[in-house]
Amino acid sequence: MRGPAQQRGIALIVALLLLILISLVGLAAVRGTIMQQKMASNQYDREVAFQNSEAALRAAAQVVVADPKAAFIRNCAPLGGAACLADPFSDPQRPANAIQAVKGGSAAGQFTVSGIATGQPEFVVENMGTFQDPATIGLNQTANSTQYGGSGPGQSYTFYRITARSGDPTKTRGRAVVTLQTLIKQ
Repeated sequence: MRGPAQQRGIALIVALLLLILISLVGLAAVRGTIMQQKMASNQYDREVAFQNSEAALRAAAQVVVADPKAAFIRNCAPLGGAACLADPFSDPQRPANAIQAVKGGSAAGQFTVSGIATGQPEFVVENMGTFQDPATIGLNQTANSTQYGGSGPGQSYTFYRITARSGDPTKTRGRAVVTLQTLIKQ
């Protein structure tokens, strides 16, 4: 058996290796926790942006219902209208006054924008043209069914496309921006 003077320090080396191993496991756990925190923060930011985009859609729908002639900014109807892109915010031919900001407040018909919003919600309203509503056309009708005793054409409506976004991407400082679209018939 060896005495204390003859030991070579193997216990110290084993302890240091275990300490390094435990430190690496701890660092991996911290890294995973930080990544999960970032993902949760991004999801929260996106949800806030989504809610503000929905508020802009509702505000625009109220504007269209109140005064459809004054609400739309561009005629995208198939006959005689401008060729409108799917995203009017990126359309270089869009008129300068096309983007309308949501007016917040507590009065009836106005929407409060969250204080944690990434920006001021905006919307664009476009006139897509007048079409027959498929829901009002009878079953098994053809294009010329009115000539042969059919129930006649369905009711026509003017359709408006509303595109809303949670804020201007140039002003949100890299935070989430959500864009939503809907059609309203009038």
